[in-house]
Amino acid sequence: MSNKTYKTKALLAAVVSHVFWGFSFMASRTALDHVTVFQLISHRFLLAFLAMNLLLLTRRFRLDLKHKPWGMLLLLGLMEPVIYFIGETYGLLHSNTIFSGVMIAMIPIVATLAAWPILKERPTAGQLIFSCISVGGVIGIGLLSSDSGALDLIGLIGLIIAVASAAGYSLISRSQSARFSPFERCYMMMALGAAVFTPLAFAQTKGSLGDYLAPFREPEYTAAVLYLVLFASVVCFFLSGYSLTYLSVAEESVFSNLTTAVSVFAGAVLLHEPFSWVSLVMCVLILVGIWGVQKTAPK
Repeated sequence: MSNKTYKTKALLAAVVSHVFWGFSFMASRTALDHVTVFQLISHRFLLAFLAMNLLLLTRRFRLDLKHKPWGMLLLLGLMEPVIYFIGETYGLLHSNTIFSGVMIAMIPIVATLAAWPILKERPTAGQLIFSCISVGGVIGIGLLSSDSGALDLIGLIGLIIAVASAAGYSLISRSQSARFSPFERCYMMMALGAAVFTPLAFAQTKGSLGDYLAPFREPEYTAAVLYLVLFASVVCFFLSGYSLTYLSVAEESVFSNLTTAVSVFAGAVLLHEPFSWVSLVMCVLILVGIWGVQKTAPK
């Protein structure tokens, strides 16, 4: 296949993964009515890790870490999901809606600027401008949200950690794409997520296996978790790794703003949440920014 074909597939993978992540907010909101945060994250990544091992049994996927710098895979898994989810969780709990939305929206900018000296991926002026337009759309949506919660130092530190780790994930996944397949990168991420968050979940349930598994008695919870496991974890992180194999960090990271636009539309259509013409304009800005970053990429 030609480079253009690979890039087209990578763009499609980025779109699909971030659309699925956009719907994941509803699934998470539903699931958190039944469990603690760390219980949900543990269920999500433990089941996702089991799913990855089932894929290995089909022999259509391979895991070959011999003579490879698998330490970089560990670092990748620590960045995303471990450090990111911890930073985001405490950041959202200890900050207001507007500030947390603005901080998370900065991930594409931080990742793009960091890729310049580290990966030698110099963005064009057009990419920086359109990336800022897309980020502006996300910030605009955040300003329309209800300002609940108060910002404190823990929240600020948590969100800074989340932004840095998300950018770090993009840089490491991109830099290791020639050594490790998208499946291998996704496998280690699911493994680290399960290994770290499951003990934290058992600590919250005081070591009770019954309490740990009790939420699965609720069909609503089970359905939400299955979406988070199969689509928002296995499929999304695999496709994200694939897209970072063929797209620059600037081209791929800007799609994270698509997640916000999808979540707003999903909330309006499925949950009947408020949606004004201003929200529509902000979503259009996000899409224009994403399109512009791809259009002005270096030849």
